Amino acid sequence: MAVGENRGVIERRIAVVFVVDPHGRILMQHRSPEATVSPNQWTMPGGKIEEGEAPIDAARREVLEETGLTVTDLVPVWSGTRPSVKSDDGVVEVHAFAAVTGAQQDDIVLGEGQAMVFLPPEEARRCDLGVTAMLVLRPFLDSEEYQRLRAAAARLTAADGTGTD
Repeated sequence: MAVGENRGVIERRIAVVFVVDPHGRILMQHRSPEATVSPNQWTMPGGKIEEGEAPIDAARREVLEETGLTVTDLVPVWSGTRPSVKSDDGVVEVHAFAAVTGAQQDDIVLGEGQAMVFLPPEEARRCDLGVTAMLVLRPFLDSEEYQRLRAAAARLTAADGTGTD
């Protein structure tokens, strides 16, 4: 995935995470109607990087806060900027990571938004995507990294004997 260029004032920094399950599904959040960015749209778990916080630490924290899941082996898949939706000259610095999980839907604890569900890639592509998801989801799903993580997630579940039903 290509890296965006910094054009404008960095308004905020965010980290998002593609959490891939053994079926190759991506964990997606349906944002609340009250969200200031991308209300009622779909995105990945993630959020603001706090002052002094490393992007990877923010990614782990946000996934835990929003889903109840602990992700450990995060892989950076993209970083760059996107235009702000709040100001004409601002940009948002985005750090996208990916991780595999053996978690199932019943393991998810909704900590933010209207829903947090594992979606098949084809369904995720058809969602009304939020501004950041619009930028990074499709390129991630088309990447070799996604294929590698999908295979790793399947092996993870096979190794622990839970199967992939």
